[in-house]
Amino acid sequence: MGDAKSVFIPELDDYPLGRKALRGLRFIHTHLTDEPLSNEDITDLALLRFDTIAAISIREGLPYNIYAAYLMPYGSEKKYETITADFYRFELGYDSFIHNLEDEMDRRRAIAAYDKYDKRERAILVSASTKPKYEMEESMDELKELAMSSDVAVLDTVIQRLKEVNPKYLLGEGKLKEIVINAMDKGATLLIFDQDLNPSQIRAIAEKTEIKVIDRSQLILDIFARRAHSRDGKVQVELAQLKYTLPRLTGKGTAMSRLMGGIGGRGPGEMKLEIDRRRIRDRITRLEKELDTLSEARKQRKQRRVETGIPIVSIIGYTNAGKSTLLNALTKSSTIVEDKMFATLDTASRRLRFPREREIIITDTVGFIRDLPKDLMAAFKSTLEELEDADLLLHLVDISNPRFEQQILSVENILHELKLKDKPRLIVFNKIDKVSMEEVVNITLRYDAVAVSAIKPDSLDPLLKSIEHRIWESQLIYDNQKSEICNQKKV
Repeated sequence: MGDAKSVFIPELDDYPLGRKALRGLRFIHTHLTDEPLSNEDITDLALLRFDTIAAISIREGLPYNIYAAYLMPYGSEKKYETITADFYRFELGYDSFIHNLEDEMDRRRAIAAYDKYDKRERAILVSASTKPKYEMEESMDELKELAMSSDVAVLDTVIQRLKEVNPKYLLGEGKLKEIVINAMDKGATLLIFDQDLNPSQIRAIAEKTEIKVIDRSQLILDIFARRAHSRDGKVQVELAQLKYTLPRLTGKGTAMSRLMGGIGGRGPGEMKLEIDRRRIRDRITRLEKELDTLSEARKQRKQRRVETGIPIVSIIGYTNAGKSTLLNALTKSSTIVEDKMFATLDTASRRLRFPREREIIITDTVGFIRDLPKDLMAAFKSTLEELEDADLLLHLVDISNPRFEQQILSVENILHELKLKDKPRLIVFNKIDKVSMEEVVNITLRYDAVAVSAIKPDSLDPLLKSIEHRIWESQLIYDNQKSEICNQKKV
């Protein structure tokens, strides 16, 4: 293969990576002068995971020296080791040598992955942006939480601050190769980018590695696919996934097979790669019609609630702020509660009775997050429209989270997008048992808020009084306004 200038390495699909640390191929080629392995040779060795790479040098038309290199196990001082020998005297007990090398590599990779029996996806998280370093670190912390919520083992994180974004790979090609080599050394099966990648970037990065490549939006979609249980939720998630996948169907099959398998492929992932754009568009059309039907059913249920005249209070907030825990504590119900992002997606409604025979309907909505994927936002818009009929929004905030101010801002931005900015709302700080009382007092005064610990029912009295005061105060104002309008009409 090849010529005096270069060798084109063909597709290596018959020698896949994954089960072993190395590919099971030796790559031997010639150098027409007596020169050692080049940087390009070593890069091919690391990226393509050859068992060894060797170059035979030529002198006076005959083989002269052999230069060989092999990768070292993860954690070694050197990334690779080289051998230089006279071509005619070179000897190596290859079978036992490569067997021992692979065993040591597998042992080191198991240590890096914490548990060789752990069947979860193993990921390297990557953030490459022009934003300030502290913002990237905060965003990376959140990406870690998302990865753990999707049952992914995080092996390493890489943060690269850029002067300018590379339109092809997002970050520099050299840095990308370094990340890929590190991922292969540690036995990673997944690269997760904190930034949203466009279709051409995903294809370009996928061509550099056989590791699956996904971005933040796809990770969030995967979590939603895992957690959706109701028909509404499943339809909305599948619709969002298909709209996300549609523009990424172009490109070579290997890139798409990596894109659609496992993480990021749940829900519509049952569909085979060969599905063409027309069939996906047909499926999107059917799902949109079904979503309209489900939306009509929701509107009818909502109308019946409105006709009863019972006030509606909706709990909103950043994901994992404790909304379901608060709903359970207030209504003595048992909705699913987990210390994970997006533990519950399906809207839950319960009745809450106050003294003097007053009662309200209290609902728990899907959690919000910074930069919620647009396709997901559009799909869940019909569910979030239920917030329009709420008499009061309880904006629940995790006071123990060091990023709670940014989370408040993210929720307010989403409310603005939903045109609910002017809806009456009460900020409620949760998890006060995790911070000092002095801090709680200062923060609640600054935000004119109420502080609770949803796991301690005796802390909920101030919240119940605030809800009762705000609901029936606004109800009284509404009744007075209605009475005035009626009197004016009589006059």
